[in-house]
Amino acid sequence: MARYIGPKSRIARRFGEAIFGPDKVLSKKNYAPGQHGNNRRKKTSEYGLMLAEKQKAKYTYGVLERQFRNLFEKAATKSGVTGEILLQMLESRLDNVVFRLGIAPTRAAARQLVSHKHIVVDGQVVNIPSYTVKPGQIVAVREKAKSLEVIEASLAGFNHSKYPWIEWDESQKGGKFLHVPERADIPENIKEQMIVELYSK
Repeated sequence: MARYIGPKSRIARRFGEAIFGPDKVLSKKNYAPGQHGNNRRKKTSEYGLMLAEKQKAKYTYGVLERQFRNLFEKAATKSGVTGEILLQMLESRLDNVVFRLGIAPTRAAARQLVSHKHIVVDGQVVNIPSYTVKPGQIVAVREKAKSLEVIEASLAGFNHSKYPWIEWDESQKGGKFLHVPERADIPENIKEQMIVELYSK
């Protein structure tokens, strides 16, 4: 499965946000990467701003260009606000739900747990990170993986009431996907309307 494996701090510095999680490099160097990163004064064009917003969404959710384009095209066929539907579809991905449940510290770690068959959906092993979780389904840690150190460390002290669309069950080490989240409940700093405008050009 193709995925971005390059330097994450460099990407985070480009957007000025810790899109991959806490970043020590970003906290010390909160400016763009490169030799002249701290001296850039050039005004970004409208197209450049829209492109950057799309890139930020792709990196945040760990989705490659073709996958992202396909998701956008699906979102555009549904009734409602296209940008909002796109984010809701990204939030419904299995790797993202595992991350939101606190089972993994980052989306990349969640993707790995899913790929390595440590996650079950309604009791069945699912190893496809892009699997769409539907309302009412229960996402949990597979029985023999519950003692994994990375999972225990991630769950320690995690606030399970952060996301109102997910209900945590400690006994199952998992949670129910109650409903697709409203845009106001999705904490990501993404201007989705700019992505819609970019693809509409």
